[in-house]
Amino acid sequence: MVVHVNLGADSYDVVIEQGVLARADKELNLNRKVLVVTDKGVPPEYAKSVADKCKFAVIGTIEGGEDHKNLATVQDMLQLMLDNSFTRGDCVVAVGGGVVGDLAGFVASAYMRGVDFYNIPTTVLSQVDSSVGGKTGVNFGGVKNIVGAFHQPKKVLIDVDVLKTLPKRQIANGLSEALKMAMTFDKETVDLFRNEDPFEKVELLIQKSVEIKARVVEQDEKEAGLRRVLNFGHTLGHGIELNTDGKLYHGECVALGMIPMTAPELRDDLISILKKLELPTSVKVDLGKATAAVSHDKKAGAGAIHAIVVNEIGAFEQKDMTLDELSERLKMVVEG
Repeated sequence: MVVHVNLGADSYDVVIEQGVLARADKELNLNRKVLVVTDKGVPPEYAKSVADKCKFAVIGTIEGGEDHKNLATVQDMLQLMLDNSFTRGDCVVAVGGGVVGDLAGFVASAYMRGVDFYNIPTTVLSQVDSSVGGKTGVNFGGVKNIVGAFHQPKKVLIDVDVLKTLPKRQIANGLSEALKMAMTFDKETVDLFRNEDPFEKVELLIQKSVEIKARVVEQDEKEAGLRRVLNFGHTLGHGIELNTDGKLYHGECVALGMIPMTAPELRDDLISILKKLELPTSVKVDLGKATAAVSHDKKAGAGAIHAIVVNEIGAFEQKDMTLDELSERLKMVVEG
């Protein structure tokens, strides 16, 4: 299946197909110097498979995790490109999860003011969410993704076969983001979560999520309006994530962040779906610290924070909330 993201001169295809990793050279222009960025948590044969198909490849393997998504790691990757005399006609390929994609895309945006970037996401989370839209970046000063750039990929390859090595918790972590999109845009997909076994419908849920996000990004590439809706669950989720010492995954924090931002009459239904996915519905964190982290969120405006509320399945409302209001909502999922 191919989902086309129509962004004029920056348009690209997302190819969703079993086994597409093995024919990356047929889908991507690898007849040049290629920096293949991966991390130590990704099976090394994935990056090697891509590198073996390049005219000249350098594999940049970074440490895994959000702690290493920083400017120091960006500098290491840029140095690799410089040491190997990369030019503006060369490219960067990300082979890994969201950390790898965000960082590699930022490296591609910065080297010589921008070189081609291809993304081969290898987790459910990165396949349903960060693979589409061109948001790249790193963490800085304790704030997630605060430094970055919009740099659209030339193509995205989604190979569901690579998911076979992932534990169930990682699958659920990614499906949380798929549920987030469905809650705001697609009632039928929420019904699928409710009435089917989501773990048996992963490929279909990836397809639906990519289609939703592609249509949103087409209407709002730089997150000036509609694209903010995709932050449902993130405003509070980021505050939680920054205070769990890495014990919770990103999608698990987004799941927690959705609960307080859902209308009371829908909340029990959402919680039942989250429990079906074995996702957390409460967390032990310091409320004050989590609230303070919310105040640093990129979606904060002058005196208020932009938040997304779901009062009807498949629809949304954008609201400006004070920090006190958000703190009160956080109490719904924060254990004393």
